[in-house]
Amino acid sequence: MEELKAKFSRVYIHKDSLGSAVAKRVLELFPSDSVQVVNDQPLKEKNGRLSAEDFEASKRALYLAPFKGQFFKRCPGARPGLLCCNYFVLNLGQQCDMNCSYCYLQSFINNPVLTIYTNFDQALNELKEMHKDLGSSRIRVGTGEVIDSLSLDELTLYSKSLIEAFRHFPNWTLEFKTKSAKVDQFISCEHSKNVIVSWSVNPQAIVDSEEYGTASLEERLRAAERCRDQGYPVAFHIDPMIWHPEWKSNYTDLVEKITQRFRPTQVAVISVGALRFQPEQRIMMRERFGMKGWVTRAEVYPSQDGKLRYDQALRREMFDHVLGQFRAAHPDWRVFLCMETPETWISTTEQIPHRNPGLKDLFDTKVLHQHRNWSQNTTTP
Repeated sequence: MEELKAKFSRVYIHKDSLGSAVAKRVLELFPSDSVQVVNDQPLKEKNGRLSAEDFEASKRALYLAPFKGQFFKRCPGARPGLLCCNYFVLNLGQQCDMNCSYCYLQSFINNPVLTIYTNFDQALNELKEMHKDLGSSRIRVGTGEVIDSLSLDELTLYSKSLIEAFRHFPNWTLEFKTKSAKVDQFISCEHSKNVIVSWSVNPQAIVDSEEYGTASLEERLRAAERCRDQGYPVAFHIDPMIWHPEWKSNYTDLVEKITQRFRPTQVAVISVGALRFQPEQRIMMRERFGMKGWVTRAEVYPSQDGKLRYDQALRREMFDHVLGQFRAAHPDWRVFLCMETPETWISTTEQIPHRNPGLKDLFDTKVLHQHRNWSQNTTTP
């Protein structure tokens, strides 16, 4: 907790959030001279396209406020031209306290403060209302789209309430996705084995060069082992894969670390993706990180979804290598490609996921149609 407190130079609490549990914890934990109660979002004069300096500063200013939009949404991978794995997101804040060079938040964050939403009960109510209609569908819900699921969870403790809620949603799966190793706050909670704790992982060489302020690869794997030992399913996301001269040997080593410490039955899924980002993001990345890393110097090209990616031949080579390593270790690993085109799926795996017995439930299009119908009959809070 001391490490977390040291991250924030200033804490703002909206007056409407003072009664929330997370605000009370902040007032107990942070020095009073670093906390300010406000009537509106602080630093509003900086809203808009943030400079590199402003974006950096936004990670060190914490703001607690109620959220006035819809918490529960479809994954941004659900768009034409891509195959999506029926993933839904529950957004409980915005911005990340860690600092990855490739972070896609750089392409759209225009708020100069890291925000935690305090009306958590409203988020739970949204889930419960949706469950009334879609409780029989196999839906996956993640909390790590625009904020890391666990890096600030020892402050919010939202994980504990979500784990309890999902004990009543047996057909649904909750996923915490993180690059931290912070699991102490929830690891002993009683759960229904439908809570997956997942880690974005990369070789330590990439952690050192591109993933600043994150837990080391070894720390992430040890945290995953602790969760596994408490009966939690775990998952790994080798995403984004980043080309560098030693990429083959380093990703081979990464796969070996996973397959030697875990069995396929203990790992819900493994997703694999390659570096991709919006064109406008490159400017911010280079302003913030210069040309010293493999991400800002990457040779990438426009793809059909508008993002910049490695060319398809290189992506196919990288995917073939990692998938081949998992297949060689054991045929039962459930590995799929994240935010990729059908053409890449077919050229890499020789089939699309709907025809793979181990993956077709993740890509069941009936779930999407059910959610679309539900959304049309639901108003945004």
